Formats: sequence, C-alpha cells, structure tokens
Amino acid sequence: MRALLEESFRAAVAAADPRAILAAHLPKPPKGRTYVAAAGKAAASMAAAVEEQWRGDLGGIAITRYGHGLPTKRIRVVEAGHPVPDEAGEAAAREILQQVKDLTADDLLLALLSGGGSSLLSLPAPDVPMADLKKVTTQLLKSGAAIQEMNTVRKHLSAIHGGRLAAASRAPVVALIISDVTGDDPTHIASGPCAPDPTTYADAREILARYRIDPPASVTTRLQKAADETPKPGDAVFTKVQNKVIATAHRSLEAAAAVFSKQGVQPVILGDAVTGEAAEVAKVMAALVHEIRKYQKPWKPPVALISGGECTVTITGEGGRGGRCAEFLLSLGIETGGVWAIAADTDGIDGSQDNAGAILTPESMRRGRHAKALLAKHDSYGFFSALGDLVVTGPTRTNVNDYRAIVVT
Repeated sequence: MRALLEESFRAAVAAADPRAILAAHLPKPPKGRTYVAAAGKAAASMAAAVEEQWRGDLGGIAITRYGHGLPTKRIRVVEAGHPVPDEAGEAAAREILQQVKDLTADDLLLALLSGGGSSLLSLPAPDVPMADLKKVTTQLLKSGAAIQEMNTVRKHLSAIHGGRLAAASRAPVVALIISDVTGDDPTHIASGPCAPDPTTYADAREILARYRIDPPASVTTRLQKAADETPKPGDAVFTKVQNKVIATAHRSLEAAAAVFSKQGVQPVILGDAVTGEAAEVAKVMAALVHEIRKYQKPWKPPVALISGGECTVTITGEGGRGGRCAEFLLSLGIETGGVWAIAADTDGIDGSQDNAGAILTPESMRRGRHAKALLAKHDSYGFFSALGDLVVTGPTRTNVNDYRAIVVT
C-alpha cells in the first residue's frame, strides 16, 4: 500500500510538470523580442521548457526558491527567499519591472507564474522597506490567514503585484500559470502580477485587523493612504493581456485517481479546495473514515479519498517542526488510530522543512510516541521523522498545492 500511495503522489506531480505540458500553450513569437518574466517554485522548469521550444529572440529572468534552480542559457535564473521575501528577489523583481517598461508594441512579455511567486517576485512599494515587508509577511504566515487573504495584503504593499507588471508593459502580455490556489483565479496566483485585482486597500486593512496583526508603521501608513489602487477588472490595460492557467490541482488529482483505479481501489475525489486548519480538516476526514469502516457507506472499501487544497496551521508561541501536510496526518492518525494515508506538497516542501510530507500507516500510532504532545506543539515532522515515514522528494519545480489520499480497506 505504501508503494501505491507514493505512486499516486508521483502521478499528481507529473501532471503539472512544465516540461510535459507547457509547449502546447506557447504563443507565436512576436515581430520583435520576447522577454520572459518568471516567478514561483516552477519558474526555473518553466523557463527551461520555453528555451527548449522557442526559436525567436528570447531573454529574461526567472526567480525561484533557493535550491530550485536549473541551468538555462537565455533566461537568467535567480534564487531568492520563500516564504519570506528577501533582497535577492527584490533586486531581480526591480530589474524585471525596469526591463518590462522598455518593451515596445512589437515585443512580447511572456510571464511564467506559479505558486510562491508572491514572495519571490517581491518588489515593495517605494514607501515600504523590505525589512517591513518581511515582518508583515512573517506575521501573516503565522496568523492562519488563507493564501488569498495574504495576497490581498501583499498586492497593496507591492510595486509589481496586483496587475502592476502588466500595466507597466507597452507590449502584449501572455501569462502562463500553474495554479496553487483554490479556484484557480489568476488574481490570486503569485499575487496576480498580470491579472486585474478586485481587492482594495480597505480589504487589506480589514484582513490585518481580523487576524490581529500589528504591522510596521510603514505598512499602516501605506494602507491608510491608499493613493494608488491596483488596476481593476475592466481596466483598459488588460485589453492586451492574456492570463492562461495551464495546470491545476484538480488535473493532478485526476491523474492520481487513475493510479488507484488501475489497482482496483475506487478513487473518490473530494475536491481540490479542501481548506481550514490542518488538524481540524483531519478530524472531518477521520469521521468519514469511521463511516466507511463501520457501515461501508457512502462508498464500499477499498476506497481512496483524494483531496487537494491548502490547509493552514495557526502557530502560537515558538511552534515545532512540521508543515500542514504532516500535521494533517498526525491529527488523522490520532482520530482514526491509524490508516493508510499520504499528504504531501507537490512542490516538494511541506512548510519550511526538507520533506514534501509524510505517510501514515495503520501502525503509526502504535510505533510512534507522544503523538498528542507533538501535535500540540506543531512538531509533526519530529513524529514522522522518528518513524522513518517522511516523504522526501527534493524540489519538484512545480506546484499545484497539497495532495492528500486516504485509503480505507
């Protein structure tokens, strides 16, 4: 069963591999030159895929997370900070924006966007120092805010997000996007540098207030001043812009479902937008497992319950080691007593550790120690590491959010 779970995860990741899917979506080369602005955990692999196919004049920059780079010839790869932005990303984003402003109507801006781009393509507004953007980003990451809420704030502290990159270009814009957010709306993926932004400064202020975040003074001042709103839906700037989502979480779930089906396990896709606190989502899943085990309803075993979407972990105090995927599994194990399951991030990184996620087995709760205590301090990494049940893939160089599968036999 372990091998089947791992195979299903590999299939989910492969369905979002840029080198397998990007070529079919590339536009025709323009009369002039093509400038690539890539940002996200898939940026390097997307850039490499373009280089393999493109025959015209090509250049640009791809910003990806440290350790996620690839060798390229015409598009320069820059590694930068994620999930908290840093000066390397800031410098590269500044260069991208300046070079985009130099494009002409005969050129093409080809934006390659994926999850993580909000942090990696971070160019703070002139009145917000990078140190303050780092601080408020860290606060948001610990708050339990959904990614859409975090990005609403980040758009209004940025000189490049929220449609501002597209607005800076005189050239036509084609954005090819790998989605890591529920709903697959381009405005929320990498904070929508080429997409209309329906959110406002008032929305950003409300989010900080709701999560009781006390931001640096420069952030408060900018959000209150609200002098330069992001371009909105219907703005004339977007008449020359195409935003095209080329990979989604649901397509990856379907690829995983096919793996289970071939092995005689009925796949049930519960959805690609399963969100909430990881430990609480696990309790809901555990209730469904109990129902199937006891009554063989609503599905008769063997059945694989498959879901995607980004859960959250709200940290109070220092917290331990462990991302949302491992925390989901530890809570699931406590509630069910153990079941076959996998939860892993398709980018290969569960939170900030070196694992993509973990595998839960029917024996995990018996073999492991201090499960409830470790869950209470968010140290699910420690629990599964001691069992040798972490899933370690290294960078996958794509990202369609978390993958979860629970097999009830």
